[in-house]
Amino acid sequence: MKKVERINTIMRYINNRSHFTISEIMREFNISRSTAIRDIREIEAMGMPLVSEVGRDGGYFVMHNSVLPVVRFTDNELKALFIAFMATRNQQLPYLKSRQSLAEKLLGLISENQQDDLVFLNQILIFEGTNPYNPDLLELSDLPHPMIEKLIQTLLLDRYLWITIKEEEVIKSYPIYLLHLYHEKSLWLIEGFDLKEEKKKIFLVDHLIDVNPYPTKKGLSKKKILEKLSKQEEVINLIVELGPKAIAQFKKYHPLKVSISYTNPYQTTAILKTFINVNNPEELTEITNWILFLGADIKVREMPEEVLEEVQQRFVLF
Repeated sequence: MKKVERINTIMRYINNRSHFTISEIMREFNISRSTAIRDIREIEAMGMPLVSEVGRDGGYFVMHNSVLPVVRFTDNELKALFIAFMATRNQQLPYLKSRQSLAEKLLGLISENQQDDLVFLNQILIFEGTNPYNPDLLELSDLPHPMIEKLIQTLLLDRYLWITIKEEEVIKSYPIYLLHLYHEKSLWLIEGFDLKEEKKKIFLVDHLIDVNPYPTKKGLSKKKILEKLSKQEEVINLIVELGPKAIAQFKKYHPLKVSISYTNPYQTTAILKTFINVNNPEELTEITNWILFLGADIKVREMPEEVLEEVQQRFVLF
């Protein structure tokens, strides 16, 4: 029996008893005293509230009203969990090095038949970004930016951050309140409220070289920040309905700040609402190109005249 599977079995064994001893664990699982003690210590470190009793007949018991709930997965739940796990294997996610031990612990919780099903799925399912000749191989490009885990650990302590960004050999620091950290188009992005300029900004994590808690909050509470953001929100001037073909094109490419909302449970129709700065020539050209890229499977509800003129000019050229 593998160590992870043994520890999971011992946890269930302990959970079903009011009292147990090291000798009992040694006999039941055919392990040495030192191994039994190490396993018990690992189980305690995982959060199981064990209380030790001193004396000749001493042992352990689980603290009253703190027993572990029995975890049971249906076959479909296991497959859904495993396939989602496989699909994100090459997605530049943080804590990538912990995935192997997590997979081992999950496999230790299930039956041999269920394990065989998952091993078979692992052999036949290939997802985007996976090396088909060695699905378990991680390329250098699979690893997330080295700062992403430090960023997550820091924001868990405080969303008021002092970040240092390096762009084109220029280093700048910003005090921000982190609104969102998101992954889009293979990039990690920080959406933050700049506490000095008092406006929302987007930063690439790829440009991040340092992050620390920002102790000086200057009286700007979360409530005040959200109030300022609501007043600064730009008026939506582009509304487009997307059919299934346009949604497929959207998934292939879309500008970073644009998102869609699905309008049916099958995700075959959607609506897009955003603001277009028509006074910015680069943004105007980008949006025009992108609308043409979506194809004919769209219905325009609202569009700035400048964008409409650009689109019509392109059709005349065609």
